[in-house]
Amino acid sequence: MKVVIPGGTGQVGTVLRRALTGAGHEVVVLTRNPRSGREVRWDGETLGPWADEVIDGSDVVINLAGRSVSCRYTPANLQEMMDSRVRSTRVVGEAIAGATRPPRVWLQMSTATIYAHRFDAPNDEATGVIGGDEEGVPRYWGYSVEIAKAWERAQENAETPSTRKVALRSAMVMSPDRGGVFDVLLWLARLGLGGPVAGGGQYVSWIHDRDFVRATEFLVERDDLEGPVNLAAPGPLPQRELMRALRAAWRVPVGLPATKWMAELGALAIRSDTELLLKSRRVVPGRLTQAGFSFEHPEWPEAAADLAGRVRRGRSGTPIPA
Repeated sequence: MKVVIPGGTGQVGTVLRRALTGAGHEVVVLTRNPRSGREVRWDGETLGPWADEVIDGSDVVINLAGRSVSCRYTPANLQEMMDSRVRSTRVVGEAIAGATRPPRVWLQMSTATIYAHRFDAPNDEATGVIGGDEEGVPRYWGYSVEIAKAWERAQENAETPSTRKVALRSAMVMSPDRGGVFDVLLWLARLGLGGPVAGGGQYVSWIHDRDFVRATEFLVERDDLEGPVNLAAPGPLPQRELMRALRAAWRVPVGLPATKWMAELGALAIRSDTELLLKSRRVVPGRLTQAGFSFEHPEWPEAAADLAGRVRRGRSGTPIPA
């Protein structure tokens, strides 16, 4: 199977590329800065030779392109997030529409951030509340939701009648790779800073990297599934419980709590944004579960123990497995 991954050089792309290549598939990455024979140049905005070279004749396209959310949410950065996601999705759709032999499925990255900040009930695809007009939250959080909606709309509007389309409303993908979200959380825990933030009641949705890969493969094979699909473990949990389980997995006895203003200072220091810490993302995998997908790591304490063990083995010289 030939799989094309636009924007596949980040953490999630690395996870997918490693696993799919290990399974014997041909994987081609579209990137602005190709560094190997299986990477092809594109600019993420305009059609070019890459369309005929890699999209035409491929079996699957998994578009991950878009500016990283790990940054300060300034107006300029938010606009860049919007533009990079919408433009790359639009041009992928144009390439698929123009292909003589289009791929049979297009998996388009989206985000669980599209759902409302809430504590009362989980968000699935059928009954979940789309965010953007919640009271008592910073106004710019609404723009993050607008980005997610525009991202999905760009795929919906693409004229690709021969290609099934799925929007991956992904929670945070937890992998042991350096620089990923689990690596950052583990770093905080090891420093003794892995306590509750602003009380820690906000929900965190997540998915183990192996379940992310398995769910992606599941969606490729299930011809009856299209449209938005939540990629999140069935066990979202409050931030204070998530960090408590992570500390236990790494055998860290305490984690200092942080107030909201302390979190803002910390986010400023690492050039990130407090929305990533403070928004309550209580998202569950309604469609995946109904379709019969079974998670290997449905609950966080066991998943954290597995990931921590892989980090230890990787740092002792044993390669992180696919």
